[in-house]
Amino acid sequence: MPNSSNAWELIANDYDELWNFPQCVGAIDGKHIVMQAPFNSGTEYFNYKGSFSVVLLAAVDAHYCFIFASIGCQGRISDGGVFNNSILAKKILNESLNLPSPKALPGQQEKSPYVFVCDDAFPLKENLMKPFPGTYLRGSPQRAFNYRLSRARRVVENTFGIMASVFRVLRKPSLLQPEKINSIVLACVHLHNFLRRSESSKNLYCPPDIFDTEDFENRTLKKGTWRSDSSETTSLLPLKKCGRKSTAAAHETRERFARYFATTGRVYWQDEFE
Repeated sequence: MPNSSNAWELIANDYDELWNFPQCVGAIDGKHIVMQAPFNSGTEYFNYKGSFSVVLLAAVDAHYCFIFASIGCQGRISDGGVFNNSILAKKILNESLNLPSPKALPGQQEKSPYVFVCDDAFPLKENLMKPFPGTYLRGSPQRAFNYRLSRARRVVENTFGIMASVFRVLRKPSLLQPEKINSIVLACVHLHNFLRRSESSKNLYCPPDIFDTEDFENRTLKKGTWRSDSSETTSLLPLKKCGRKSTAAAHETRERFARYFATTGRVYWQDEFE
């Protein structure tokens, strides 16, 4: 992970420039890596989908590269438990990530912290933004926020999909023991970053049509080729979604982002995609 506020600021600038989400320092998601039941493990690795798994928790930058990955939590552990037991959560809690100091979003007076974006499977915290629950009218701040967060969070979803579509070991339940699965998955993470960052391999590993892209002229989302290639065969299952109470400060941070996306931070195409 970045170890200085300047390095985090560079990631945030990329998210603002590429995905129109200011002060975002990463997209977080988790996946169950499906496997055969380990010997003498009972229900320790048994997940909510009725299969056995270990969990991969990851954070990704704006260029589809991993900046954090943790693998090994048993599938039976809740999504909140997986996150709360991670090094990333502990560093966020004790403020040791060296994130930049909070600052006001453009056009606003109140300061907002730098945040990670995630889906409903994660808790809402001051540095962790998830969608508003429920359905909202088009043009409302909540709906604008949900679209803009989903657009930024799509980066990590595409990263998982690309990795699973290329590294075929992730496309079916593994017959190995958890320790070996952990090593294999981390090797795939490092190889993914190496191939993404190498100029000689980047376009071969990730052709332009492999990512989800937006057609602004026709106001449509074109799904990346990785979805059709791996949707029925991948062993990566999403974490279970569940609600939980959050602090008032976390709710207020989300409201500030929502107001920004509905006013000074509005982009011309968002009403069509919301």
